[in-house]
Amino acid sequence: MPFAHAVLHEADGVYGVSFPDFPGCVTGADSEEDAIRKADEVLTFHVAGMLEDGEALPGRRSLKELLADPEARETLSDGVLFLARYELPRTSV
Repeated sequence: MPFAHAVLHEADGVYGVSFPDFPGCVTGADSEEDAIRKADEVLTFHVAGMLEDGEALPGRRSLKELLADPEARETLSDGVLFLARYELPRTSV
């Protein structure tokens, strides 16, 4: 199962997750556990939509590459990095 870097953020008791390599893909929840669980689901949905629209999936950057990117480094400065898994859509034969 493929995976992507995800960043967990907390503000005023609400938890959000963003994905540095998938701009615009975000989710949130009232607990850390729910936000992390939902990360896999929303990323799978986002990837399916990208593929359906004919978009290429981005390559997963290494941690070193993420830290070299000023925008990603800023996102990581107030969050916790983790790996979210996603499923690729199944094709019919």
